Amino acid sequence: MSATTGRLVIVGASLAGLRAAQALRADGFTGSLTIVGEEPHFPYDRPPLSKRTLTADLVPDNALPMPDGLDARWELGRPAVHLDTRRRTVTLGDGTRLAYDGVLIATGSTARGWHDPRRLPERGVLTLRTRDDALRLRAELLPGHKLVVVGAGFLGGEIAAAARARGVDVTLVEAAGQPLERAIGAGPGAYVAELHRGAGIDLRTGTTVAEFRATGGRLTGVRLSDDSELPADVAVLALGAAPATAWLAGSGLDIGDGVRCDIHLRALTADGAVVPGVVAAGDVARVPHRLAGGAPIVLGHWSNAVEQGTAAAHTLLKPDDPRPFTGVPTFWSDLHDARIRSVGLPALADEVRVHEHDLAGRHLEVGYHRAGKLVGALTVGRTGRLTAYRRQLERDACRTHE
Repeated sequence: MSATTGRLVIVGASLAGLRAAQALRADGFTGSLTIVGEEPHFPYDRPPLSKRTLTADLVPDNALPMPDGLDARWELGRPAVHLDTRRRTVTLGDGTRLAYDGVLIATGSTARGWHDPRRLPERGVLTLRTRDDALRLRAELLPGHKLVVVGAGFLGGEIAAAARARGVDVTLVEAAGQPLERAIGAGPGAYVAELHRGAGIDLRTGTTVAEFRATGGRLTGVRLSDDSELPADVAVLALGAAPATAWLAGSGLDIGDGVRCDIHLRALTADGAVVPGVVAAGDVARVPHRLAGGAPIVLGHWSNAVEQGTAAAHTLLKPDDPRPFTGVPTFWSDLHDARIRSVGLPALADEVRVHEHDLAGRHLEVGYHRAGKLVGALTVGRTGRLTAYRRQLERDACRTHE
């Protein structure tokens, strides 16, 4: 394949996949470009699913704008089921084989389900990952209905906040001592806990779900590990996400906890060899990161999908001139009347420094350090301060790769 012609396939009609396609065309690629998507929808923005999609009076259109002149063949509602890196083909669920000169994997992640799905009721227990998931949940959020959200991470917290805004009685269940404790620390987690309680959410920490109860196949309640009983019309499992790599089994790629890549987003085998013509981006990619000491990690953030999609496209198109991916992840979350913003990787910290904790004034500033070095920051109502943290992290990243 030359730098501008050939056959490229993007597997994943996602934000990362769309940004990659846009970057390929912008860099002068004029060959055949095919985008494969498991869902029947064109790429859409996922962050609003747990926010505006659940709370707006009318269902908002969160489709991503299509770049002018993209010129791509779309294979929507046709999931990829196999990658053959020797023959260089992608097989779809209906048996269709797409030949490629280069392939970009951007299949994202899937919602983690219950550890024993056989013990779930037939109806009433949901997850939230796709647009269709959000519409199903929205239909259940009726004033006076009782909702149990299992998992008080960012997604679980946003679902709980959106449901409460719609007049739903919400119980939020978390195994740790505070919401988001593993992600942002116990002190900031306590701040989030008070936000939830102040909004009228029944927050249960230090406990887990032991049993879902049902009548006629429909959820009626939840029993917790502390033996308390919660009536429930609907429950949402917000237990995190797993990279969507099942379709890559037998491909030769290292797919343990995501597609392992080098710093240039080139896919690797289990013994660390680069797989020719294969790159990955977004939630599915496990990439070495300076903030993690060079260890490969998955970054499930909106900004990361944009930046990695663009970077992977460059590597795919110009394999002799790859650029190292050094992006600093950013994230934001709306909880009640507070917007939480973070930069870097707070979950990696071994030291959490709370510089400001003002619940009444809706202000919070936290710095995260590992072995004495800054690895992340989080704020509420202090965006200007967060900008300074980001600049420092970006300067450190540039110095690392000089």
